[in-house]
Amino acid sequence: MAQQNFSSDSHTVTVRVPISIRRRGGRKMVVAPDGTSGTPASRSRHVDNAMVKAIARAFHWREMLESGTHTTIREIAGTEKINGAYVGRVLRLNLLAPDIIEEILNGHQPSHMVLAMLMEPFPMEWKKQPEKLLAPKR
Repeated sequence: MAQQNFSSDSHTVTVRVPISIRRRGGRKMVVAPDGTSGTPASRSRHVDNAMVKAIARAFHWREMLESGTHTTIREIAGTEKINGAYVGRVLRLNLLAPDIIEEILNGHQPSHMVLAMLMEPFPMEWKKQPEKLLAPKR
Protein backbone atom coordinates (compact mmCIF):
# COMPACT_ATOMS: atom_id res chain seq x y z
CA MET A 1 0.00 0.00 0.00
CA ALA A 2 1.36 3.43 -0.93
CA GLN A 3 2.25 5.91 1.80
CA GLN A 4 2.51 9.64 1.39
CA ASN A 5 4.13 12.26 3.57
CA PHE A 6 3.81 16.02 3.33
CA SER A 7 6.81 18.20 4.08
CA SER A 8 6.65 20.92 6.72
CA ASP A 9 6.41 23.59 4.01
CA SER A 10 3.46 21.77 2.33
CA HIS A 11 5.17 22.11 -1.07
CA THR A 12 6.72 18.66 -1.25
CA VAL A 13 4.97 15.32 -1.19
CA THR A 14 6.88 12.08 -0.79
CA VAL A 15 5.09 8.97 -1.99
CA ARG A 16 6.42 5.51 -1.15
CA VAL A 17 5.15 2.55 -3.14
CA PRO A 18 6.37 -0.96 -2.32
CA ILE A 19 7.64 -2.48 -5.57
CA SER A 20 10.13 -5.08 -6.62
CA ILE A 21 12.32 -5.26 -9.70
CA ARG A 22 12.49 -8.56 -11.58
CA ARG A 23 14.33 -9.69 -14.67
CA ARG A 24 12.28 -11.00 -17.56
CA GLY A 25 13.83 -11.91 -20.86
CA GLY A 26 16.95 -9.93 -19.98
CA ARG A 27 14.95 -6.81 -19.14
CA LYS A 28 14.27 -5.34 -15.73
CA MET A 29 10.60 -4.90 -14.90
CA VAL A 30 8.93 -3.10 -12.01
CA VAL A 31 6.41 -5.36 -10.28
CA ALA A 32 3.70 -3.87 -8.06
CA PRO A 33 2.59 -5.54 -4.82
CA ASP A 34 -0.46 -7.05 -6.56
CA GLY A 35 1.83 -8.87 -9.04
CA THR A 36 1.15 -6.62 -12.03
CA SER A 37 4.09 -5.19 -13.90
CA GLY A 38 4.72 -2.10 -15.95
CA THR A 39 2.14 0.06 -17.63
CA PRO A 40 -0.93 -1.26 -19.44
CA ALA A 41 0.89 -0.72 -22.74
CA SER A 42 3.88 -2.79 -21.64
CA ARG A 43 1.62 -5.59 -20.41
CA SER A 44 -0.30 -5.76 -23.66
CA ARG A 45 2.43 -7.49 -25.68
CA HIS A 46 5.92 -8.83 -24.96
CA VAL A 47 7.15 -11.65 -27.13
CA ASP A 48 9.67 -13.69 -25.15
CA ASN A 49 12.03 -14.93 -27.85
CA ALA A 50 13.49 -17.67 -25.63
CA MET A 51 10.05 -19.21 -25.05
CA VAL A 52 9.07 -18.89 -28.71
CA LYS A 53 12.33 -20.52 -29.82
CA ALA A 54 11.88 -23.39 -27.33
CA ILE A 55 8.31 -24.04 -28.52
CA ALA A 56 9.45 -23.96 -32.14
CA ARG A 57 12.23 -26.43 -31.33
CA ALA A 58 9.76 -28.71 -29.54
CA PHE A 59 7.50 -28.91 -32.57
CA HIS A 60 10.44 -29.27 -34.96
CA TRP A 61 11.96 -32.11 -32.91
CA ARG A 62 8.58 -33.83 -32.61
CA GLU A 63 8.28 -33.69 -36.40
CA MET A 64 11.77 -35.23 -36.69
CA LEU A 65 10.70 -38.10 -34.44
CA GLU A 66 7.36 -38.63 -36.17
CA SER A 67 8.84 -38.53 -39.67
CA GLY A 68 11.63 -40.95 -38.76
CA THR A 69 14.42 -38.43 -39.46
CA HIS A 70 15.58 -39.28 -35.94
CA THR A 71 14.31 -42.18 -33.88
CA THR A 72 15.43 -41.15 -30.40
CA ILE A 73 15.99 -38.10 -28.23
CA ARG A 74 19.63 -39.14 -28.06
CA GLU A 75 19.93 -38.86 -31.86
CA ILE A 76 18.41 -35.38 -31.82
CA ALA A 77 20.75 -34.34 -29.01
CA GLY A 78 23.76 -35.66 -30.95
CA THR A 79 22.74 -33.86 -34.14
CA GLU A 80 22.03 -30.60 -32.28
CA LYS A 81 25.14 -31.02 -30.08
CA ILE A 82 23.16 -30.44 -26.90
CA ASN A 83 22.27 -32.39 -23.77
CA GLY A 84 19.67 -35.14 -24.19
CA ALA A 85 17.92 -34.19 -20.95
CA TYR A 86 17.42 -30.67 -22.32
CA VAL A 87 15.92 -32.10 -25.53
CA GLY A 88 13.50 -34.14 -23.42
CA ARG A 89 12.42 -31.12 -21.35
CA VAL A 90 11.92 -29.01 -24.46
CA LEU A 91 9.95 -31.78 -26.20
CA ARG A 92 7.42 -31.65 -23.34
CA LEU A 93 6.42 -28.20 -24.57
CA ASN A 94 4.46 -30.03 -27.28
CA LEU A 95 2.06 -30.93 -24.47
CA LEU A 96 1.16 -27.32 -23.68
CA ALA A 97 -2.47 -26.38 -24.24
CA PRO A 98 -3.00 -24.62 -27.58
CA ASP A 99 -4.37 -21.48 -25.90
CA ILE A 100 -1.24 -21.19 -23.72
CA ILE A 101 1.00 -21.61 -26.78
CA GLU A 102 -1.02 -18.93 -28.56
CA GLU A 103 -0.65 -16.55 -25.60
CA ILE A 104 3.14 -17.05 -25.65
CA LEU A 105 3.49 -16.68 -29.42
CA ASN A 106 1.40 -13.49 -29.37
CA GLY A 107 3.37 -12.07 -26.43
CA HIS A 108 0.35 -12.04 -24.10
CA GLN A 109 1.71 -14.45 -21.48
CA PRO A 110 1.70 -13.28 -17.85
CA SER A 111 4.74 -11.30 -16.75
CA HIS A 112 5.83 -14.02 -14.30
CA MET A 113 6.00 -16.68 -17.03
CA VAL A 114 9.55 -17.37 -18.20
CA LEU A 115 11.20 -20.28 -20.01
CA ALA A 116 12.63 -21.76 -16.80
CA MET A 117 9.08 -22.06 -15.50
CA LEU A 118 7.96 -23.91 -18.62
CA MET A 119 10.86 -26.32 -18.30
CA GLU A 120 9.58 -27.46 -14.88
CA PRO A 121 6.99 -30.25 -14.74
CA PHE A 122 3.46 -29.10 -15.50
CA PRO A 123 0.11 -30.94 -15.70
CA MET A 124 -0.47 -32.85 -18.93
CA GLU A 125 -4.21 -32.12 -18.83
CA TRP A 126 -4.86 -28.89 -20.71
CA LYS A 127 -7.60 -27.82 -18.27
CA LYS A 128 -5.17 -27.95 -15.32
CA GLN A 129 -2.32 -26.06 -17.03
CA PRO A 130 -3.68 -22.49 -16.65
CA GLU A 131 -3.80 -22.87 -12.86
CA LYS A 132 -0.13 -23.92 -12.76
CA LEU A 133 1.27 -21.73 -15.56
CA LEU A 134 -0.90 -18.61 -15.82
CA ALA A 135 -1.73 -17.91 -12.18
CA PRO A 136 0.57 -15.30 -10.60
CA LYS A 137 3.23 -16.62 -8.24
CA ARG A 138 2.84 -15.63 -4.60
